[in-house]
Amino acid sequence: MEPVRVPETDEELLAECDVDTFRSSGKGGQSVNTTDSAVRLRHRPTGLTVISRTHRSQLLNKRSCLRVLRARLTALATVPEERIPTRTPRSAHARRVATKVRHSRLKRLRGPLDASED
Repeated sequence: MEPVRVPETDEELLAECDVDTFRSSGKGGQSVNTTDSAVRLRHRPTGLTVISRTHRSQLLNKRSCLRVLRARLTALATVPEERIPTRTPRSAHARRVATKVRHSRLKRLRGPLDASED
């Protein structure tokens, strides 16, 4: 997959998006039922969809959508660094084994005594 280019300005980003406005559902009564304040942005190149219906204003919802979309595009554009596999050092391995041996000896001492040893 080729890397995603994140536009510099909101206008450039909006030019790459389909903008839908619709009526938000939920609490709010008449103010929600009569205004198309919710915004859905679909980024055409990537197919990412972002919805915002938190504010009563369409403009604020659009800004919120752009902020979230920009964050998601930035996350898509960054390529994670390739991990270099490492080995556990010999000394650390020996330390861990010694601790396990010590712990098992302690647990064996806590157990019941054998009747055959008397």
